[in-house]
Amino acid sequence: MKLSIKKNINVPNTLTAVRFIVIAPMMKFLLDQKFVYAGIMILISALSDMLDGFLARKLDQVTDLGKILDPIADKLTLIAVVVCVNVLYPSVMPFILVLFTKELLMLAGGAFLLKMKIKPPAAKWYGKLSTVLFYTSITTLIMLKAIWGYTNQTLSLILLAVTTASMLFSLVRYFILFVKLVREKNNAEKQMQAVQPDESSD
Repeated sequence: MKLSIKKNINVPNTLTAVRFIVIAPMMKFLLDQKFVYAGIMILISALSDMLDGFLARKLDQVTDLGKILDPIADKLTLIAVVVCVNVLYPSVMPFILVLFTKELLMLAGGAFLLKMKIKPPAAKWYGKLSTVLFYTSITTLIMLKAIWGYTNQTLSLILLAVTTASMLFSLVRYFILFVKLVREKNNAEKQMQAVQPDESSD
């Protein structure tokens, strides 16, 4: 895969880079319980996440580097936030484990596709939806505590449960797509193997 520096320096990839940059200050603000600043960092990350893919398609600036960096930024941000949330809300550990399991399975699936020389699919609407719900839930919890000093364990569990359900739905849909891609690859290889003997006999 050839990566052109000039081609990859564009608006969508710059927005993706912003998501990497804000991870460290976001974690610092969360753990220091400076929730207003943490909320701003999360909002910046969420907006850049929503805009980078849209602008890549709109400006015809879709790149292979962007396809690689976008899911990595998503997963690093997710991991950073859930670690901090677990420190602040220890009771949500079961949901955190589900989220980590989902992300590990996604990474394993992507690695398997690459090993089979299958191009991993671009992010789908259900994946983006689960990301939006994740950002919405976390931002809601943080801003409620930051602005009004309000903490409600039931509300926290409901928001995180909805987010977890959406991510599990996303995982199932990606798994179906994963199976489809692998089958198509296997069928294509079988067809090539079936044709080769005929060609050699001519």
